[in-house]
Amino acid sequence: MIVFEDIMGMLSMRGWSSYRLRNEKILSESIMTRLRSKESITTNTIDKLCELLDCQPGDLMHYVPGEKGE
Repeated sequence: MIVFEDIMGMLSMRGWSSYRLRNEKILSESIMTRLRSKESITTNTIDKLCELLDCQPGDLMHYVPGEKGE
C-alpha cells in the first residue's frame, strides 16, 4: 500500500498556505482535501507537488508491503 507523508504540512513549511494554493490556482480544493486525508492522488498532482517542493516522489510517499487499502 502506498502511504503519503504530511504533504500539506510540507507545503506549509515551504510557505504554501491553503489560501495561496487556491488563490493562485495551483491546487484545487478537492486535491487539497485528498492531500489532507492522505488519499491517492494522480501522477500529475505528484508532478506539481515535486515542482513546488523541489523534491522527488519518494519524499512524498512510501510503500508499505502487506497492508491493504481501504
